[in-house]
Amino acid sequence: MAKMSLDKTLIRELADLLAEADLTEIEVTENGRSIRVARQVTVVAGPPAAYAAPAAPVAAAPVAAPAAAVPVASGQPVTSPMVGTAYLSPEPGAQAFVRPGDRVTKGQTLLIVEAMKTMNPIPAPRDGTVAKVSVENGQPVEYGEILVVLE
Repeated sequence: MAKMSLDKTLIRELADLLAEADLTEIEVTENGRSIRVARQVTVVAGPPAAYAAPAAPVAAAPVAAPAAAVPVASGQPVTSPMVGTAYLSPEPGAQAFVRPGDRVTKGQTLLIVEAMKTMNPIPAPRDGTVAKVSVENGQPVEYGEILVVLE
């Protein structure tokens, strides 16, 4: 099997594009070869939840697992299982699935994350009360980002 040479210039350009566009991952496929460049996002504790500066880009290597969400002081965070767009209601103009103060049961839909034209319901992991909805309708979300906090 022939050894594959890396196009370091392309990797640097992709890493620069990650930083410029504030992306966490980019993949390019050309002539049957694929290059993926990713960076890790770290969650920092503090009201409201904020993100630290990203780690240095990783080139042509396995993607590092995202940082675990830091527990919220007064409840259990429900995080996004994927990158996508969060929707708080089943369709435009409809009532939100949940609001702060609402009681929820395990398995109840809290919101939807659209990824690759697929609507993915995000269920409540347990019974509880919605303490906070951390995203807005139509907001892009990252893997591991806190969506809702349950008490």
